[in-house]
Amino acid sequence: MKSTTPNWQPANLENNILKLIPLQESDFEALFEVAADPLIWEQHPTKDRYKKEVFQLFFDGALASKTSFLIIDKVSSKLIGSTRYYDYRPEQSSIAIGYTFLNRSYWGSAYNKASKKLLLDYAFQYVDKVYFHIGANNIRSQKAILNIGAAKTGEVDFDYYGKKLLHYEYAITKAEWAKQQLVIN
Repeated sequence: MKSTTPNWQPANLENNILKLIPLQESDFEALFEVAADPLIWEQHPTKDRYKKEVFQLFFDGALASKTSFLIIDKVSSKLIGSTRYYDYRPEQSSIAIGYTFLNRSYWGSAYNKASKKLLLDYAFQYVDKVYFHIGANNIRSQKAILNIGAAKTGEVDFDYYGKKLLHYEYAITKAEWAKQQLVIN
């Protein structure tokens, strides 16, 4: 492991179909346009995140984290969603990836998996384990995370402004991810 704190918001994460660029304060309106679709949030614990005042809380947290990204379709240059790192624990050699959402027209495509691959490949340069926390009713995201090789490891309650929200915890290790890449490539 490197002795310095990693930069969890690098500016150069991209592949052939998308790029992840650091979230900026000026991105609120454009990102809210994507997030304003109520169907994006229907399986999410915070079902009303399509409302501007609720999304503002999400956005402010993402911006303050200094670990958040916009997801950009490289072909169209269209903003299609957001994702981020969180809960970096150097003493446990772990970090979490989440708070991801995509425009519904990109669901079921290669974009979610491609963004996770970029984030995992980068994270595993610095940590040995990556966690994902997914709302208990978010079946779509649970299936998607299983498809990249993560396994359910437990259940945790997240405190969201005084309200406990049940999430399932999934994890993948650096060694498991390397095995997955051998199968994929």
